[in-house]
Amino acid sequence: SSVAQEIKDTSVGRSKWLDAHYDPVANLYTFTSCIALSDLHGDGDNKLVVGDLGTGVCNMKLKVYRGTGLLSESTLLDLPTGLVSFLMDLHEPRTPAIAVASGPFIYVYKNLRPYFKFTLPSLEVNPLEQDVWSQAKEDRIDPMTLKEMLEGIRDKAEIPLSVKSLRYLMLDLQEMEAFVHLHKDQPIRRQTVITCIGTLKKNMADDDAVSCLVIGTENSDIYILDPEAFTILCKMSLPTTPTFMDVTGQFDVEFRITVACRNGNIYILRRDSPKPKYCIELSSHPVGLVRIGRNVVVGCTHETLHGYTQKGKKLWTAYLPAPVTTMALMDLPARAFQAVLVALANCEVHMYRDKNLICTIKTPDVVTSICFGRYGREDGTLLMTTKGGGLIVKILKRTAVFDDKDSAPGPPIAQSIRLNVPKKTKLYVDQTLRERENAVAMHRAFQMDLSRLRLATARAYVKALESSLTPVSESPTEPLKMNAVVQGLGPSFKLTLNIQNTAACRPVMNIAISFLYDEHLYSMKTAFFKIPLLVPGLNYPIDTFVECLSDKGISDIIKVFVLREGRSAPLLTAHINMPVSEGFALN
Repeated sequence: SSVAQEIKDTSVGRSKWLDAHYDPVANLYTFTSCIALSDLHGDGDNKLVVGDLGTGVCNMKLKVYRGTGLLSESTLLDLPTGLVSFLMDLHEPRTPAIAVASGPFIYVYKNLRPYFKFTLPSLEVNPLEQDVWSQAKEDRIDPMTLKEMLEGIRDKAEIPLSVKSLRYLMLDLQEMEAFVHLHKDQPIRRQTVITCIGTLKKNMADDDAVSCLVIGTENSDIYILDPEAFTILCKMSLPTTPTFMDVTGQFDVEFRITVACRNGNIYILRRDSPKPKYCIELSSHPVGLVRIGRNVVVGCTHETLHGYTQKGKKLWTAYLPAPVTTMALMDLPARAFQAVLVALANCEVHMYRDKNLICTIKTPDVVTSICFGRYGREDGTLLMTTKGGGLIVKILKRTAVFDDKDSAPGPPIAQSIRLNVPKKTKLYVDQTLRERENAVAMHRAFQMDLSRLRLATARAYVKALESSLTPVSESPTEPLKMNAVVQGLGPSFKLTLNIQNTAACRPVMNIAISFLYDEHLYSMKTAFFKIPLLVPGLNYPIDTFVECLSDKGISDIIKVFVLREGRSAPLLTAHINMPVSEGFALN
């Protein structure tokens, strides 16, 4: 069908996934934090548990799917912000509970029935706010004065106002009096809400071990709850409100909580540390957080994916073709394979292993939540919900193999491999200290050696000009060799040039010879010659006559240039030391 064709994988991930199910009208509106896979009845048949947002105002439900059908649903009183499955006791049969975070409450379901309700502790109330409402209760101030006093407290006090006061400040003047009469006898409470939720193993790392609940709140606190009594075991503080959270370790041994916060930073909390141990500063706000082994992968709003160590050192950056909508971990313990699933706004899901893109999946709509794991009795199941409320189920083929090489265009993998730079030795450190102490003297010695080198080079060049050694062309395309012979006593001399092509089998053509001399001292009958084709290995003599015009017994150098048609620089240059003319002396 056309729909099935739309959700086919691209050539990068073709034949790795089976399209098990697609329901575009499943009416599932949720995020990755509100979706989980759990063996609710302890029979080995995992169910899909979804905290459905409904319309955002009403119709919020807790839905359970089995296979391709809806198994059950329960009404939620408020919007869910997170959902986790955890084992809360050792009682048989070992059936997990479902914890749904909603507002300031955690609703715990056991066997799909309400089991317990946990409420976050109340926050401190501003004493000035309490005093103002006490005066309003006794009718000592009118509603307009109450509004002015609450606005003054809101602007100056360190403790924020309660929801009751904030709602009052939003009312029109004609509604204030009715609100005061209705709520003046009610106690003032400040209540925070839950922003994220996770689980932490209590004292064992086994899959069926008892787990604690870890919750992040709007007032920048992290609470760890006892799984049976639901009392607060530990409280930690953050500089700002947490949005995403990943938890690893055991509460009784050692644990690490990685939290992405609303200020664009990632904080890492450890056991016995009420404040963050490390901080990772991001260039843009995070939209997803996944931990793989000892590394943390973060998706950001600037269409980038970053990898960090657990101590905050940046490892790599991958650039994405579209904004990130959600992220999830793909874990296959049977194959010892882990990857990061990244859903994008261009209707694609990318699979990354480190910074390498190893698979791409096309979807018919923008994906808003991802969950990978055991569904039913199939281990490698990928479940996705879309922006339009659809449900997509894909199954990883048992024959699927993912290559570690990057399928995205770009520089090779070897370019990102770090060089094995050796450690600094004691000799290197001593040498560095010596250079610091004697920097001026070493620079002077270097300048002296450089001047001597330049002088030696100049002397060698002058000597070569004076000796007029047999020049040889260094060009690989025109390998030529030339020598000169001067005959005669003067004032007339015969100048013979012998040119040879030293190539193995390639002839040389389109060359010429030109002479440069002092016209006041010498005259030449022909100062320019065109050379015929030079066959390799043969010697070609070229004769010309030079007449000396001076009777003062002086001589000079005649320069010879071998030129190539269409080329400005000469192929070969020779200097000929002419002898002193003896003809004029005899006269």
